[in-house]
Amino acid sequence: MVWGDEMRVGLIGPVRPVWAPRGVAVSQAVPCARPYLYVAVALDPRTGRRWWAWQKNRKGAERARIWGAWAQDPALDGWVWDGAGGHKGQEVQALAAPRVGQPPYAPERNPVERFFRERRRALEGRVYPTLQAQQEALEPILKAWQTEPARVRQLGGWDWIQDTLEALPADTQAV
Repeated sequence: MVWGDEMRVGLIGPVRPVWAPRGVAVSQAVPCARPYLYVAVALDPRTGRRWWAWQKNRKGAERARIWGAWAQDPALDGWVWDGAGGHKGQEVQALAAPRVGQPPYAPERNPVERFFRERRRALEGRVYPTLQAQQEALEPILKAWQTEPARVRQLGGWDWIQDTLEALPADTQAV
């Protein structure tokens, strides 16, 4: 069972407070453009394995294209995700892998959100001239996490997840 979600990557991001000497005004240049795309991520908290792909939008057809390709992997025996509209579309419901829905408004229960927090920490505070430049800055971070399953397990392999997954009978089908 893997946990999954997607996160918007765009040029306008949050502006965070920073320390500066007293009396010095700090400003951050923010490009005034709204192009964006999404990075879809799934991770297995038991093994530390992670899947990721770029997504043009959050519509069901685009999501089904990515998750359908991932569902071909025998290591992915089902997924857990939130109740976002794109997760409920016909295209996604037609996928063969079992799905488990998370409670709405409970992102703290999704280990992928902790991965997103780490991703933000690595990229925020910089100005990217184009979406392509931001995407190029994020790709090495995504690839680095791919080679560190122990780090992924540490980030999202919470005891309650491990205990719940081990307690499931081997022939249980999620719905």
